Order: sequence, then C-alpha cells, then structure tokens
Amino acid sequence: MSKPTIGFIGLGLMGGNMVENLQKRGYHVNVMDLSQEAVDRVLARGNATQFTSGKELALASDIVQFCLTTSAVVEKIVYGDDGVLAGMKEGSVLVDFGTSIPASTRKIGADLAEKGVGMVDAPLGRTPAHAKDGLLNIMAAGDIDTFNKVKPVLEEQGENVFHLGALGAGHTTKLVNNFMGMTTVCAMSQAFAVADLAGVDRQQLFDIMSTGPSNSPFMQFCKNYAVDGVSDLGFSIANANKDLGYFLQMVEDLGTQSKIAEGSSANLQAAFDAGLGNGNVPEIFDYFLKLEK
Repeated sequence: MSKPTIGFIGLGLMGGNMVENLQKRGYHVNVMDLSQEAVDRVLARGNATQFTSGKELALASDIVQFCLTTSAVVEKIVYGDDGVLAGMKEGSVLVDFGTSIPASTRKIGADLAEKGVGMVDAPLGRTPAHAKDGLLNIMAAGDIDTFNKVKPVLEEQGENVFHLGALGAGHTTKLVNNFMGMTTVCAMSQAFAVADLAGVDRQQLFDIMSTGPSNSPFMQFCKNYAVDGVSDLGFSIANANKDLGYFLQMVEDLGTQSKIAEGSSANLQAAFDAGLGNGNVPEIFDYFLKLEK
C-alpha cells in the first residue's frame, strides 16, 4: 500500500526531527513553518513540498500533523484566513502533537467532524533525539476508528503509542503528567536551595534522599544542576510555566481547584519574570537560592 501524504506544520526542534524521521521512512511531507531555514532543511532531503497556506497544505495532504507551541497558535492555524479547517478533506485526519488545552481540542474536533474530518490529540513524551529515530512516547486520544486510521503512521513516529480514550484525553494526560513532573522539580530544587541556605551540603542531602522513596529521575536532574552545575533536562521554565497555566485552566474547566498547581505556577512565573525562562526547569534552583522573604 502507498504511504499517505503527511502535512506537517511546526518545524521546531521536535517537529523538525519528526519530519526527518518521516522522510527517512519514505513519506512525502508537505511542510509549513515561519522559519525558512527550517523548511529548507526539509526540502534539501527531498520528497517534500513547501506550503505557505494551511488551507492549501491541508488540501494536498491525507493526514495533517501539528507540532506547535500553544493552543492559541493551534486555533490560529486552524481557524485563520486560509486556515487548515478550510482545506481539510472529508476522510482526512488532523493530529495535534503539541500540549494544548483539552477544551480547545474538543472544540476543534467538533468543527472538523462537521466536515467529515477526524482528529487525534497526541502529545509527546521523550526528547527530540527520540523523535529523529521514531522512538517517542505518544499519548493519543480520539474516536477509535480515527485513531486506527493514523495508527500505522504514529507507530513509525513512536516506540510506545497509547490510545487513551475520547478526544482530549491525550492532552489531559499530558497536562496531568507535566503538573506532577514540574511540581516535583520545583519542590526538589527548593529543597536543595533551602539545604544550602541552612548550611547543609547539597551532595550529602542528595546522598541521603536518594536512598529513600523520594529518589527519581527528576531528583537526578535536579541534583545534576544544583550539585554538579549540569543542566540536562531539556524542558524550559517558560514551557513548564505555560503547561502549568494550561493545567490550571483545565482544572477550572472541570469545576475544581489545585492549590498545589497554583504554588508551582507562581514559582515558575516568578522565575520566568526574573529572566530565567529560557533555562531548563531545574535552573529554578537559582531563583530559590536568591529568594528573600
């Protein structure tokens, strides 16, 4: 069987590597991005076409995939002038790999369904290096028939492809996952900072804590920065701040609240305001170390 043509919008570090993986596996890709340099890298590998209109890209594609930064950007690409919604063909599928607000995802899905178009939300786990090799974790959700239609492609993009239920469940799961992870990093980073301020050696604190149930890969990332000065968790304070904001929006939409998330969000926002937004999340240690009453 011939491979479907993939339209891909968003050629950042993750998206660009995902497209390279698709090209290596024999897919023709239609691409669109604000960075001509990123587009040129794709075109140089061949079997690719550049588009400057979401509508035209969608018309020329069987599956359209997004790897974009925010729900606002996704909605702009879908609903804007010459947007993807206007060009999606009946029977085609839109896949959103970004981290988005579930309510927004469900709204887009309903509008696509009116045209006979399917949607899958499929946020990602792991790193851009995994993306290049097709080894991502993919948290997909949506109508099971729609999921099965795109599953063969997803399985060439991810080592572990999960189907989590109805549309929006993928983004919900990703936001819950990031709430847990980023709150853990905030707590552990402040633990190292408070220990330092109290005159306790940071390495000794790690040696003790890591022998107990608090030990985790996140503790190792925090130790790598707070003790060794190595920043190797490739997720920025700015992105963590965005995702905690989305989590709080989701919590509000559900009619409940999360004081824990509010605390993590406030610390991430303060670190962002202090100019640390481009740093990896464990670098919030520097903010905590200088924090005054």
